[in-house]
Amino acid sequence: MKVELRFFAGVREALGVANESVDVPDGVSSVGDVRAWLRMRGGAWAETLAEGRSLRMACNHEMTDPARRITEGCEVAFFPPVTGG
Repeated sequence: MKVELRFFAGVREALGVANESVDVPDGVSSVGDVRAWLRMRGGAWAETLAEGRSLRMACNHEMTDPARRITEGCEVAFFPPVTGG
């Protein structure tokens, strides 16, 4: 299944990529699965997308949790939490 990935702010800087089109393997069916699959790339990917690390995720421009199912051609985005003051 083809999925469009988007990386923003500090996540983009850490990974060195803003967007990527990928074919996810069988068994990757949720936003959380995508995150875990990307961590397997190792290095900055494993560190930046580590389980327990504060990270916001969206699917098709809607904030979501890791259980959200992905579909063919959907957009999955990763970015750090928004802060303000």
